[in-house]
Amino acid sequence: MSAKTKIWVFHMKELIYTAVFVVLGILFLLLLIFMFSSGRKNTVTEPTAESAGRYTAGIYTSSLTLSGNTMEIAVTVDNDYISSIRFRQLDETVAAMYPLMEPALESLAAQICETQSLENLSYSEDSQYTSLLLVSAIQSALEKAQN
Repeated sequence: MSAKTKIWVFHMKELIYTAVFVVLGILFLLLLIFMFSSGRKNTVTEPTAESAGRYTAGIYTSSLTLSGNTMEIAVTVDNDYISSIRFRQLDETVAAMYPLMEPALESLAAQICETQSLENLSYSEDSQYTSLLLVSAIQSALEKAQN
């Protein structure tokens, strides 16, 4: 046997620090490997026109001014269809001054919600110009809603 026996003395504090740093180093290396590995594909995909629908769901408004009185038309849409069309906060004086506005909008709203289109709408001769004005306001609100 050899007469030169070596005795190593370790402090427990140094062993614990070394073990913690080794574990943290291994975790850091694994994190770098997973983050920058080229084999992993990006799973985030952009919505396509088919999956996103025709409209962005929400309530869209369009303003309409007649003789200094402003009216707002609110069009409620979901992803694929028009849910409702109505006046938003219609003033009583405006309703009294333009009595054909509400019936014309109700008739147009029913047709548009049924056909989901602004084409081939029918309206009476009494409210022809009123209906054309409302259709243009509805069209501008739907343009805001389109994807």
